[in-house]
Amino acid sequence: MLKINDVVVHYGVIEAIKGVSFEVNKGEVVSLIGANGAGKTTILNTISGLIQPTSGEILYKDQPITKASTRDIVASGISQVPEGRRVFSGMTVKENLDMGAFLRKDRSKVQKDLKRVYESFPILKERLGQDAATLSGGEQQMLAMGRALLSDPELLLLDEPSMGLAPLFIREIFNIIEEISERGTTILVVEQNANIALEISDRGYVIETGKIVASGSAQELLDSDEVQKAYLGG
Repeated sequence: MLKINDVVVHYGVIEAIKGVSFEVNKGEVVSLIGANGAGKTTILNTISGLIQPTSGEILYKDQPITKASTRDIVASGISQVPEGRRVFSGMTVKENLDMGAFLRKDRSKVQKDLKRVYESFPILKERLGQDAATLSGGEQQMLAMGRALLSDPELLLLDEPSMGLAPLFIREIFNIIEEISERGTTILVVEQNANIALEISDRGYVIETGKIVASGSAQELLDSDEVQKAYLGG
């Protein structure tokens, strides 16, 4: 579904991404793990069109999207839950959710998808009229995920979904990510918490200073001594 071919990204003279290649197949959950500053968020933002690569190619369902606008990328079926959640403060929970469906014309299906979001995140239904900024960190993460799902994505990009959350919320969020996957959404998750990300993934890639340094099935990475020492506290 998604192919990243030899992508290079610069911030000024600094080469942040150094010829990265990987792929995500339809129906998979794939983790991109690595330390803070390794380039994980830069890769997601490049896929979403927020950053233009210096060179390389990004293919989505065999079509190049390297030069596409973010709006067109969302319309094509890719949605991103950004690092730090980025809910719209001064807007209610319901208004935030409505923004997720902004580009959609299929209003009857939007209502069905909204009902499904409420089933996945019942706390949101209880807080529809509340300012999104007053939610807890975990609730804001749920709102950001619900908002992304309302764009009806085929491919969901999740940037550090566990960041700043209490352990109980982290487990709940990752259980919901598994549910979303089981419904047929393909997921690419970027995460510092490598253990929990690999637990729900089919495959994974390890990135260090802008380069992919290891890849394999989730179990292979969990069993790897090098990955254990570097990322899993082994």
